[in-house]
Amino acid sequence: MDDPARIDRLEMRLTEQDATIEDLSRTATEQWQAIDRLTRQVEALSEQLEAAGERGTQRGPEPPPPHY
Repeated sequence: MDDPARIDRLEMRLTEQDATIEDLSRTATEQWQAIDRLTRQVEALSEQLEAAGERGTQRGPEPPPPHY
């Protein structure tokens, strides 16, 4: 049998798989960081929109436009 060549191929595949796993892990981490950042931005915008809506209702009804 050709055991040394087979072992070399297996070692090469293992090395390539390790590199792929590391790349995928790094990509997943970056994506989760982006998701967390975007989630915080959406929450902040939602709070701002809610606050603006509350300020708008405190002023009372909007007067009719001048052309009435």
